[in-house]
This record gives sequence, C-alpha cells and structure tokens, in this order.
Amino acid sequence: MSADNINMLLKTYNLRLTECRKDVIGVFMEQHHAVSQPDLELRLNHYDRVTLYRTLTTFLNKGIIHKVLDDTGLTKYALCSGHCTEHHHADEHVHFKCIKCENTICIDAVSVPAITLPDGFTYLDANLLVRGICKICQAKNNH
Repeated sequence: MSADNINMLLKTYNLRLTECRKDVIGVFMEQHHAVSQPDLELRLNHYDRVTLYRTLTTFLNKGIIHKVLDDTGLTKYALCSGHCTEHHHADEHVHFKCIKCENTICIDAVSVPAITLPDGFTYLDANLLVRGICKICQAKNNH
C-alpha cells in the first residue's frame, strides 16, 4: 500500500496522520499475516511500547484491525477486510496457523459457521483457528 493509500485510510477513520500510525499500518501491509505487539516493537523499535499499544488500541476501536487469537496465547492483530466499523467487527472468519513458519493468516473467504446456543446464552463473537502448513511452506517443501 502506498503512502497515499495509508494516508487515505487514516483520514477515512478520522485519525491524525502521525508517523507511528503510518508506520504501523505499513507493517501490517508488508506482513500479510497477523502481527503481535512484540513483533511491532522489534520492527518499529524507535517507538516506545506505550505508543504502540495506544496505536493498536485506537486501530482496534476504529475497526481498522481485529484481534487474532492463536495457539500461543499471545494476542495478534490483522487488518480488517474493510467491512468493520467502530461499532461492529465483521471479522468472524477462519484464521490459519502454519506449523512450519508459525504465521497466522486471515482466511477471509471462509466464515466461522453459525452457532446456535441454548436459551440463556448470549453470543458475542467466535474464533476458529485451523492449523496446518501454509501454501508458501508447502511450496518450499516441494522444491
């Protein structure tokens, strides 16, 4: 994503165009997989932990990113597909964790199945993690 596209994204969500916000969005665009705060701290070590935490929280609250839970217990984040808003995350899709490269990837094309709960239970959200070997690691093994 170009700098112009990053600026437009931030303007769309009525956010100030700070260098930190632009850099964090840039990391998400480069990675194509879920990123944890510690990952961001390593990549963007010129920003302190609190600044990165606040940036992630702002993006989460605005619907720019969503939480991705995988089997490590560490919260990761990924860009929303564009259908999320400040009041509703439409990110109930499958997340895929590769057992080789350990990246967690959003599979937007596969939705979490509808879940019917017994009376007295209130549904908030659902996460579905599929583990296996991603196509990049598959290709490396076939060569």
